[in-house]
Amino acid sequence: MKNKILLAIVISATLFISCGEDGTSDIVINLPDNGGGNSGNQGQFVSLSGSVTSDLTLDSTNEYKLTGPTVIEDGVTLTIPAGMVIEAAATGADVYLAVAQGGKIIAEGTSSQPIIFTSDANTPNAGDWGGLILLGKAPVNSITGSATATSEIGTLSYGGSEADDNSGILRYVRVEYSGGKASGQSENNGFSFYGVGSGTVVEYIQMFEGSDDGVEFFGGTVNVSYLSVVNSQDDSIDWTEGYTGTITDAYVKHGVSHDKGIEADGYNTDVGNNSNPLYFSKPTVTNLTIVGLGSGTGNEAIRLRAGTQGIFTNVKLEGFAEGFDLDGDQGDNPTGAGVLSGDLNVNSVIFSDVTVNLKNDTGETFTEADFLTVDAGATGADYATWGAGWTRT
Repeated sequence: MKNKILLAIVISATLFISCGEDGTSDIVINLPDNGGGNSGNQGQFVSLSGSVTSDLTLDSTNEYKLTGPTVIEDGVTLTIPAGMVIEAAATGADVYLAVAQGGKIIAEGTSSQPIIFTSDANTPNAGDWGGLILLGKAPVNSITGSATATSEIGTLSYGGSEADDNSGILRYVRVEYSGGKASGQSENNGFSFYGVGSGTVVEYIQMFEGSDDGVEFFGGTVNVSYLSVVNSQDDSIDWTEGYTGTITDAYVKHGVSHDKGIEADGYNTDVGNNSNPLYFSKPTVTNLTIVGLGSGTGNEAIRLRAGTQGIFTNVKLEGFAEGFDLDGDQGDNPTGAGVLSGDLNVNSVIFSDVTVNLKNDTGETFTEADFLTVDAGATGADYATWGAGWTRT
């Protein structure tokens, strides 16, 4: 039988860590110093909460649970082995794992041994806990110069001028039952990327059953490949604050409770912090499938607003009343101007059970053909191939 020893852990024999600016509590560690990580302390129950200020490698023979805000601080690396399941106390928004600016997470699972963050509830539900948060030093359009922005959850700093900033590796990682809300404007997502740079590797990630957004990008330049969102109760993919990375091979499937497949803003309308940004969001999205609940349900697959730009290629939309809904005006929210300039367009798309391909509420005049090209050969994401074995449905 395993020793059920409750430990708040970093890696030293007895180490006291002061509170960070994020308000996380002090951690006291009482572990033998075995020369790295917590090796030599196998078969234990380990509680994670607070500020982690020394490199930490999790031990696959231990059981780990997030019991509060857990922040990987500047200069610190958290390494998680393939196949590990990390539970989170089902107490809502106050339980999350955040990688602060300058910190790194190395979470490299495999298709047969994904790394899973999930609720500890006997009957888990969306919103049981917060989620996974990465904060980097890449540009965001809500700030200028040497300033930094502050995250919704944890009041952690993000943003800067390092487009190639590196926050680590996420590969074959699944987040389940996330999205605990602190308030109407402070919400956890499954994966939150705040100013994360292109030096970060993000491949094969899934959010399953979340009460807020599946994956949200707050500016930054991070490139994400093989992204799956199943049963997000809010938007499945969301970007804002000048996000300019790439999203390649993305699959979205709606559950009974949901909002948009993609909701995209050129700047952060929630806080109104930049109505005249120097640039707008402009990601490149390639190989995208969004599956809705049918055209009779009154859903929108993709809403593009607040001046967002973007280049979409090989898109499949299935089961929506509206395919693309473009919102904006001829002032601070020039979404339609992006269509006219060629900075917002869809190179190839196929619609299945979609009533209206395009709704134009931008204040600009353009035709459907100016914005999108219907392509009977478009296939969207090859999810049956790359999503096999490690995702949930």
